[in-house]
Amino acid sequence: MKVYVSADMEGVTGVVDAEDVQPPGRDYERSRVLMTEDVNAAVRGAYATGATEVLVNDAHGPMRNLLPDLLDPRALLIKGRPKPMGMMEGLTSDHDAAICVGFHARAGVLGVLSHSFMGHEIEDIWLDDHLTGEIGLLHAAAAAHGVPLAVLTGDDTACAEMKSWDPTVATVPVKYAKDRFAAQLLPLTEARDAIESTTTESLRTLTKPDPHPGPRTLTVRWQSASVASHLTAIPGVTRHDDRTVTLEADMLQLYRLFNLFLRVCSAVTSNPPYC
Repeated sequence: MKVYVSADMEGVTGVVDAEDVQPPGRDYERSRVLMTEDVNAAVRGAYATGATEVLVNDAHGPMRNLLPDLLDPRALLIKGRPKPMGMMEGLTSDHDAAICVGFHARAGVLGVLSHSFMGHEIEDIWLDDHLTGEIGLLHAAAAAHGVPLAVLTGDDTACAEMKSWDPTVATVPVKYAKDRFAAQLLPLTEARDAIESTTTESLRTLTKPDPHPGPRTLTVRWQSASVASHLTAIPGVTRHDDRTVTLEADMLQLYRLFNLFLRVCSAVTSNPPYC
């Protein structure tokens, strides 16, 4: 069994503020340890189920957050950026399951550190006609590979967003949002035990996702009209109004091109992707 882990940071146990997740924030270094330990819990759960390989992709911000010296030595790690497939770099159809650790709710939802990829640069994303964020796009891209998303961890709002996309995905709420920068936290040991046990249980009952037929449509509404204008240079991108662009393609190509969108936005606004 080959298991893939995409690791974000805002939904990690104990994390509630930008100072926790953005270098050189005063608690960022401590949060790197918290993030690594949440990932380790998922890795332990995967190997307890009989995994033969676990590949971890550091998917947050600079993508240099996980601490290799503290990471479970059985796990392989993808670290750094840029990566053509961003938060799902390294995922292939050879994997039997995907796990999302430390994820957060989409922009506009009252969840801990909620946003969609770029902090304040993206107002909304639609996949076909469905509002989405990082959770929905990664779920859809994994399904396009034929890989089931088995587990997602994060705050209760992120878990609810996952269930609205696919109720079969097991979720682990490690904190309960009180506001965008406040939460009631689970004790660290309890949260990590829950991640490990849920991972073990979920990997025992995997079901292949149904493939989505044909191309899909991605629509992104940006804060900046300048970003939308620059994106029209990409073949296939159309602009509906000053700040909204649309692209149609197969899901994996959409995801790859969306990561190009983020790099264009970063260059135009001088703001790095937040993820």
